Amino acid sequence: MTATADAEAAANELTPLADYLGSVLRRLRALPPLDLDLTQAHGNVLAEDVVAPHAFPAFDQAAVDGYAARWEDISGGGRGPSYVPAPSGTPGGRTIRLNVVGDLGAASWRPVRLTPGSCFSVAAGAPLPIGADVVVPVEWTDQGMAAVEIFRTPKRGYGVRRAGEELPAGTLLARAGTYVSPALVAVFAATGIGHVVVRPSPRVVIVATGDELVDVGRGSQPGQVVDANSHALTAAAAEVGAQAYRVGICDDDPEGLRGLLEDQTLRADLIITTGGTGTGPGDMVRRILSRREGSRAGPVTFTDVALYPGTALGFGTVGAEEVPVVCLPGDPGAALIGFEVLARPAIQLLAGAEPVFRPSVRAHLLETVSSPGGLREFRPAHVAERRGGGYTVQPLSGGPFTLSGLAEANGLLVLGERVTTAAAGSTVDVLLLDRRR
Repeated sequence: MTATADAEAAANELTPLADYLGSVLRRLRALPPLDLDLTQAHGNVLAEDVVAPHAFPAFDQAAVDGYAARWEDISGGGRGPSYVPAPSGTPGGRTIRLNVVGDLGAASWRPVRLTPGSCFSVAAGAPLPIGADVVVPVEWTDQGMAAVEIFRTPKRGYGVRRAGEELPAGTLLARAGTYVSPALVAVFAATGIGHVVVRPSPRVVIVATGDELVDVGRGSQPGQVVDANSHALTAAAAEVGAQAYRVGICDDDPEGLRGLLEDQTLRADLIITTGGTGTGPGDMVRRILSRREGSRAGPVTFTDVALYPGTALGFGTVGAEEVPVVCLPGDPGAALIGFEVLARPAIQLLAGAEPVFRPSVRAHLLETVSSPGGLREFRPAHVAERRGGGYTVQPLSGGPFTLSGLAEANGLLVLGERVTTAAAGSTVDVLLLDRRR
């Protein structure tokens, strides 16, 4: 049997990524909902549909600073206004003069009524006088105080916001699963909402395992590897909206690892470990967590998935509370890719967010790439929009294991299990990474 045939046979024994993700995500449920004050709800996901209890605007109001008037008075159809010569250069050759009978600000509350030939000076946001159907901007007038001369006539309804014009009472403001953004907070507040029911942000604990690991602030040496994973994955979990807690480094000590995970179940909705998912002599995580210990919940199941990089992934529960645990490979590039394809969707599902996967586009490949057969590859890439529409994608040098490529990427090029070569000019799938640059 050839080396290629051997590789293909090995790949055929792997679990397809889509099947594996489906089996994992079906075991997770969104966290129980909480009723939160509006100021605390930002960043969470709604657990219920939200309907406007009150209209917005709540009353007829001025949209601009100016003079609230009857349109028939300023258009020449009424009997009240008087006409005076217009200033030099004013179109039409005459202006309209109205009596200013009062001032209205945003805090005014007494109802007032217009009479023919009169107007009120109003500030933006002030309630409209009864009978007013136009607001003349101040810059179209001489800004008079007792009487005002109007040089330009706006259309009927100009500068006016009617009650419920934007959001009538009973409007569906947002559906369950919607992310609570700052703008949505403003909409809720404006329609009289003070509390909303949301899914809490998942509490995610990150643990890096391995006797070889040392903390950051030094260079790696033979027998030592700087722990990049726990720092990177804590940042990744925070980016997706979780409350992320970095525990740090845990040695390959069975009792130490069991005790650490038991302790963390008290404050975690999800635990992520890195390292030790393979079948080598030093892969303690797989050996320890895949065993059923008496009445303990478990075990954690480790699966060889048709994923490149990083085929070995683990998922299960730990502790009496049966807290979900995701076990990722120890290589930093493989750990970050594993987070994207498995841990990130799990966090989204716990948070009640929809959709759980990143958005994707079809893009024009700028460079021919090869890919291992039988594995679904996720490769760092740079995506750009084309002037005529659509996208182009440039694979970044070094392949999937290059941390510098992942740091530069704004997308992940996805090459399916049957793809061994993707030619320049072909159309490929790309996951869009949400990088705040």
